[in-house]
Amino acid sequence: MNRDKRTEIFARLRANNPNPTTELNYSTPFELLIAVILSAQATDVGVNKATDKLYPVANTPEAILALGVDGLKEYIKTIGLFNSKAENVIKTCRALLEHHGGEVPDSREALEALPGVGRKTANVVLNTAFGQPAMAVDTHIFRVSNRTGIAPGKNVLEVEKRLVRLVPREFLLDAHHWLILHGRYTCTARKPKCGACLIEDLCEFKQKRDYL
Repeated sequence: MNRDKRTEIFARLRANNPNPTTELNYSTPFELLIAVILSAQATDVGVNKATDKLYPVANTPEAILALGVDGLKEYIKTIGLFNSKAENVIKTCRALLEHHGGEVPDSREALEALPGVGRKTANVVLNTAFGQPAMAVDTHIFRVSNRTGIAPGKNVLEVEKRLVRLVPREFLLDAHHWLILHGRYTCTARKPKCGACLIEDLCEFKQKRDYL
């Protein structure tokens, strides 16, 4: 795929959704960090249901740490892998208080040093909370990048690096959100909605005609 085609793809995505953002509910970088940790192998809707009850009670490292592992589990027990996630969240809260004055750090190295925080989670926080042009590649973005030809790659890290290099600079900050929403609602895994896709004529998906 050439640069002109990529530019037109993101221009259309921007025109359709000028101010994209995460579908996780949050009001502070800390709330976002915890929500993203909880979202691993879980839906945003499911995480929001839990945090909508948790955050009015505890939405700071001190408050969640005071709940303890068992107390936290009561709020997040509807989320998959809640036992290990509760352990990681408590450890992360303790680390934030001990090493960062209770604030969420804005560097990848510091974020990835937190329990339960991998590269993808760090990228979401860097991009969404701190406005850095990071690219958090999940299953949706990996699929869309390969299927459309925007930035094909054999693994998540390869796709991430190609997206950062190939997405035109003016679109890079919001590209993560556009791609994940496109994969979640239009370029779906089993039955992509090619006939209703606003970039269908630019997409290089070889089986596209099967879904038109």
